[in-house]
Amino acid sequence: MKILSAPQIRAADAYTIAHEPVSGLLLMERAATACTEWIVQRYANDPKPFYIFCGTGNNGGDGLVIARRLAEQGFPVQVWLVAHGNPSPDNLANQARVPFLQMIREPAEFPKMEAPGVIIDALFGTGLNRAPEGWVAGIIHQINDQRGRHEVIAIDIPSGLMADKSAKQHACIHARYTLTFEYWKLALLMPENGAYVGETVLIPIGLHPAYTASVQTEYHLVDMEMIHTIYRPRDPFAHKGTYGHALLIAGSYGKMGAAVLSARAVMRAGAGLLTTHIPRCGYEIMQTAFPEAMCETEEQALYAAHFDEPFRLRRAPDYDVIGIGPGIGTEPATAKALERLLGHWQGPMVIDADALNILSRWPSLLPLVPKNSILTPHPKEFERLFGATDDHFERLSLLRAKASEWQQYILLKGRFTAMACPDGAVFFNPTGNPGMATAGSGDVLTGILTGLLAQGYAPKAALILGAWLHGKAGDLAAPTSPESMIASDIIEQLANAYAEIQQ
Repeated sequence: MKILSAPQIRAADAYTIAHEPVSGLLLMERAATACTEWIVQRYANDPKPFYIFCGTGNNGGDGLVIARRLAEQGFPVQVWLVAHGNPSPDNLANQARVPFLQMIREPAEFPKMEAPGVIIDALFGTGLNRAPEGWVAGIIHQINDQRGRHEVIAIDIPSGLMADKSAKQHACIHARYTLTFEYWKLALLMPENGAYVGETVLIPIGLHPAYTASVQTEYHLVDMEMIHTIYRPRDPFAHKGTYGHALLIAGSYGKMGAAVLSARAVMRAGAGLLTTHIPRCGYEIMQTAFPEAMCETEEQALYAAHFDEPFRLRRAPDYDVIGIGPGIGTEPATAKALERLLGHWQGPMVIDADALNILSRWPSLLPLVPKNSILTPHPKEFERLFGATDDHFERLSLLRAKASEWQQYILLKGRFTAMACPDGAVFFNPTGNPGMATAGSGDVLTGILTGLLAQGYAPKAALILGAWLHGKAGDLAAPTSPESMIASDIIEQLANAYAEIQQ
């Protein structure tokens, strides 16, 4: 699914008006009616009064239509026009259709809303390009002060947010739900805006599909159509060699759990064969906890320091991919082994956890990482690798720049995990939940990505499918209790995540 900028969204509206054809007024009616249908369904069994605050632009026009539609269906509705500027023509037309419209011209006119109900925010839409100021910003703060007694629904985007740039420290509506039209907006995916956006609901409004098909964008949200395009069903005549041989370099004294979790995920993701390279202290642990994995150990007991040796001596099996990092530690001898390995291996790699920490401590190693490898930092690891930024939009730009500069695939973990590709494209993953914020979850992701690369998926395909599977398995594990989830639960649900694709 394409993520469009604010100018592109305006162009989509204009294209639909010109080519459907439909008037702007009717398109507003269609969009607001679709929102009303969702609202009615949400509150059908829990009727509440609605308090609707409208601006003078087209977002305010949507709010006016919603007010009229809810009133027609018998809901108690009060609606106010926050008169901060000249109304748009379609807004003005809808003002005439709402005889119970009230005006607010200053903060002192903010209404008392006695009965607990639902506030609908339709003050500003995606066209906002600067922070709300003066008394209008005061209205936003007053609405936010009501959240203890009223749920808040934002129409298209919480007022005060800007679709394509940071709104940190601005006056912004804090919504429980955001009903956004047709396309996701970048602002709705940024961690800094999570407290404002709440739960996002995509509302289709019938914008012309020809525009969507033709418009170019660097940003995409992963959806099932994309996953179905990537996923490759198994060949009935296949054997274990068909699905590749992965090498996983993981574990050290006290961190063998990371190696076991990652190894289990490699095989659950579908790799045919797995060899784990671990320090001697982990041999019995791995062979007992996960007998499906082959073990390669070295004389060093506590941490791995010679995993490059088979490659230097040309005695290594024909591995299809190397995953490295979970639990390996950052001992200088481990870092030297990584440096030597990078000098001899040019195949695909998945680099995570302590391997990323080694790269950040010894940045001269980063140019040695094979092109088209996958790096999977969490935000702090990303900052250590590439530097701090002032806000999440800047961080997204830096993510794209570094993926292009180093010709790597960089997966930045988060609520909407952002995956930057060497060609500049960025994919956001929608699956996953807060229960996955648990030790070992990243080790599982490393295993999944390694397992997909072993099977022959191209790096971009493995990146997108792997992140989706990881999050979907977490979602399937979460309904009982997100708080009690552990990383093993994610692995146990991978089969069901695959089943959702196959269905």
